[in-house]
Amino acid sequence: MKKEQLEELKDKCNNCYKCELGKTRNNIVFSDGEPESAKAILIGEAPGENEDKTGTPFVGRAGKLLNEFLEKAGISRAEDLYIINTVKCRPPQNRVPTDEEKALCSEFLLKQIEIVNPNVLIFCGATALKSFYPKKTPISKIRGEVLELEIGGKTRKCMPIFHPSYLLRYHSLEEGSPRDLMLKDLKKIKSML
Repeated sequence: MKKEQLEELKDKCNNCYKCELGKTRNNIVFSDGEPESAKAILIGEAPGENEDKTGTPFVGRAGKLLNEFLEKAGISRAEDLYIINTVKCRPPQNRVPTDEEKALCSEFLLKQIEIVNPNVLIFCGATALKSFYPKKTPISKIRGEVLELEIGGKTRKCMPIFHPSYLLRYHSLEEGSPRDLMLKDLKKIKSML
């Protein structure tokens, strides 16, 4: 049932040219993962070059790093997660999507959340967090916290985590390092699934 609803939504998304991003994309990047079994939705920022080529989110260097952390935390990318972005098309030069672009794409994002109806939403990076969290709080201050937010007419458990592209700059696994915190956050999410 979920798959059919999502396929219909994907068809609408494929035909969407409401903003300029639709005119420059190679592919929409709709989702990845198994919507029937997913207990969490991971929301990223926007597709990058590799994602635009393949139509799949998180397939570049940051995606590979994300996969490593998910595996270490015992989370199956294929079965436990449904992965989406705040916008479905790549912004030029991988810039951050504008508020207008996110607003025009939000109907797809909110409908995906409604259909999959996960136990937890994971805001992967500051852009995803800012799309749902009204306070101007740096992600470093609230990453790993469970937030209860009204999204799509329902109160949902949400957790902000660092974006893996941020972790590419930090290689230390020492206690309190960004990579250490990311692993702890993902293990906490695993316990919520």
